[in-house]
Amino acid sequence: MVESMGMITRSRHLQEVSRLLSAFPVVAILGARQVGKTTLANALLEAKGKRGARFDLEDPGARARLADPMLALSGLRGLIVLDEIQRRPELFPVLRVLADRKPRRARFLVLGSATPELLRQSSESLAGRIAYYVLPGLAMGEVGPKMGTRLWLRGGFPRSFLGRSDRESMEWRLAFVRTFVERDLPMLGVNVAADTLRRFWTMLAHYHAQLWNASEFGRSFGVADTTVRGYLDKLTAAMALRQLAPWHENIGKRQVRAPKVYVRDAGLLHALLNLPTLADLENHPKAGASWEGFILDQIVQQLGALPQECYFWRTHTGAELDLLIVRGRKRLGFEIKRTTAPAITRSMRSAMTDLRLSALTLVHAGDDSFPLAKNIRALSWKAIVHELDPLK
Repeated sequence: MVESMGMITRSRHLQEVSRLLSAFPVVAILGARQVGKTTLANALLEAKGKRGARFDLEDPGARARLADPMLALSGLRGLIVLDEIQRRPELFPVLRVLADRKPRRARFLVLGSATPELLRQSSESLAGRIAYYVLPGLAMGEVGPKMGTRLWLRGGFPRSFLGRSDRESMEWRLAFVRTFVERDLPMLGVNVAADTLRRFWTMLAHYHAQLWNASEFGRSFGVADTTVRGYLDKLTAAMALRQLAPWHENIGKRQVRAPKVYVRDAGLLHALLNLPTLADLENHPKAGASWEGFILDQIVQQLGALPQECYFWRTHTGAELDLLIVRGRKRLGFEIKRTTAPAITRSMRSAMTDLRLSALTLVHAGDDSFPLAKNIRALSWKAIVHELDPLK
């Protein structure tokens, strides 16, 4: 059993951020609050022999030290970490000056709970000097397949995953949801009543893994379609939701063009649905949809697929594919079924032919992996971390 973050190795993220720091003078790690950005930054400082400094911009003392940021930062060397950078966007012009110094004495790692779009607007002066890295929650590759069921139930936020009991984990997640809608979203410029966003997020939890229907949501809230679409986009930008875009091309079939919507973290989904234990989850009507979203996230993380490379596919005649990943000429298809008896379906054969897939993988809830047909295989969910190689 994993008992502390110190025992969870996030080596892939450490390597990737280190690579970006070697190529850019400024790197921004973005992610939801409490997802582990500060822990990752501290690990990078440790790897560099603590050569550098860290400023927590939620700390009044750190803000006081940065009253004159040029004076405070210009003499520092090594890795300089600025945590919660969205609180001091006026620092970006200073970072531009420091990033352009020759020779370069320091590199800057900025951490933000801000949406990527908001931070990009604030950091326009750093164009060409800054790289962005979105840190997701914990993945099975980090905690081990044996902890996969716990990860599904509790989600990828470290403090939720590491809770001493399911009850303690659920209490943390409910507090997170409350703080997120009451404090975090308003700080990110989301000017919607907290109660409204909480109701909207909860309603979306009941539609998890389904097609977005703006008209239905608009009627439920008594507002225009464009208004609820705005709510959806705000929660997506804040990394609370995932919108999976539909793939469509000219194949002579009518294809669905609305996105599918997922609560990004399985643990938060279960908090919104009030499912504190595994027994509660497994007996709930949304168990299959929850598992689909969880496995989809694990596949995307394991492959290192970018958001713009991920799609689903569905036709009006019933053919569908849960996840299509497109990189260059490579097209990888994934079907996700919470079953222990995986089998090829007519829909899967249609996807192979119509989408010209390089390979199709049926991820299932059983223990064994085996071929089903040419370029089609059944893959145990526990084998995702061992048998899916990152995209190149």
